[in-house]
Amino acid sequence: MPTNPPNEPVLVTGAAGGQQGSTGGHVVRLLLERGQAVRAFVRTDDERAAALRKMGAEVVVGDLREITDVLTAVRGVRRAFFTYPVTDGLLEATGAFAAAARREGLERVVEVSQLAAAPDAGTPRMRQHWVAEEVFDWAGIGAVHLRAGVFFENLDFLVRAGGGRELAMPLGSLDTVLPLIAGQDVARVGAGLLAAPMPECSDPVVLLTGQVLTVGEVVETFGGGLKYVDVAPEEWRERAMTLYGDTHVVAHLDKLWELFRLIGSHHELYQVTETIERFGGRAPGTLAEFVRGRRG
Repeated sequence: MPTNPPNEPVLVTGAAGGQQGSTGGHVVRLLLERGQAVRAFVRTDDERAAALRKMGAEVVVGDLREITDVLTAVRGVRRAFFTYPVTDGLLEATGAFAAAARREGLERVVEVSQLAAAPDAGTPRMRQHWVAEEVFDWAGIGAVHLRAGVFFENLDFLVRAGGGRELAMPLGSLDTVLPLIAGQDVARVGAGLLAAPMPECSDPVVLLTGQVLTVGEVVETFGGGLKYVDVAPEEWRERAMTLYGDTHVVAHLDKLWELFRLIGSHHELYQVTETIERFGGRAPGTLAEFVRGRRG
């Protein structure tokens, strides 16, 4: 079992966080709390970068798609956390990071993927994630792929977009089932897999589902009089372009919601995964806990 010293930094990309789960930011905090040195990779040197420095992280600024920036970031590290936002550029960033990691001899890269990543997956983003997994595997850098369900944060964003009054999504019936997880639980697993000493991980694919709920249960959990509105897919796409302003995000989510709508109430297709507690150190959080935390 590798026993990397805590003063050897772990590189964490996506460290500034964002609206899609902020896993990188959570990983920085969790590793620092363990006494682990962290090198935080950010796109812009802004107030979020300043906050990371204040926490005790070393900060490097660059573009994950630019090999010269990535080579500088990985120099002197053996472990890294890789995440890339839902927008264009995933495969460019993956290629640059995998090449740099191989050149510098990294021994473990934990990367955030998606639950149903496969070459025939139902969304273009999921298919890209499968290609990214293959590239990391070919690089021989001890890649571990966190295939995560829908983040609580993504639902929360849509609830907020509806003013807390409606959840407008093209998911069909209130009985449609969703595999969910807190972004913080994904980060907790990532931090656990990158800790010193690193735990053994015999399977490079780690499935992460923290809770399985119907749309009706999601609405009930958010509460506050929230109503579910089953909008037509074409109407949702129009709304989504205003909300997200990114064709990549809209194309992915449009197909993702279609998949869930077609799967419907088949609850047996999903299950809470024990890997969250095994690598993350505690049972997965619930949507109810997440909602209370946001309101607290």
